[in-house]
Amino acid sequence: MSLSLRDQMLKAGLVNEKQAKQAGKEQKRQQRLEKKGAVEIDDSQRQAALKAMAEKQQRDQELNREQQEKVERKAFVAQIRQLIEGSRLPKLDSEDYYNFVDHKKVKRIAVNDMVRNKLSSGSLAIVKHGGGYEIIPRDVALKIQERDERRIVLLNVASEDVSEDDPYAAYQIPDDLMW
Repeated sequence: MSLSLRDQMLKAGLVNEKQAKQAGKEQKRQQRLEKKGAVEIDDSQRQAALKAMAEKQQRDQELNREQQEKVERKAFVAQIRQLIEGSRLPKLDSEDYYNFVDHKKVKRIAVNDMVRNKLSSGSLAIVKHGGGYEIIPRDVALKIQERDERRIVLLNVASEDVSEDDPYAAYQIPDDLMW
């Protein structure tokens, strides 16, 4: 059976019986005053603990928000991949190429006359995918643009989207112009 701290101190000779009784009375008197509200309770430790808990909760919320953003980014990437793979046009093997600019570099992709016209008119678009480029329809490109506009390499303005106050509307681009 273990002895209380009071008994251990008495046994060790650190305090006498009178000092132990006086300390007990003082402790009971302090508790009685605290219950009545006559003396303020020293709650600095409790305040520090509450502050630490609030800081921990704030850190946890920040971590949860970061994890949620990471999950959302992964979902966007998966949606973009699914949109591209589900709607991309098959690769063409031809000697005719469509040239476009990607990060200040001129790139090219094999096309035929119909695909070239649709790319120029804006009904088809070129996107980055898997280290290469894919040709997809305009409506899919707009969905991808909502999620990540950096994936869109070329999306020309559709001919019906040209505004009426365009100063160059009267000038037609020649059909035989290729670069």
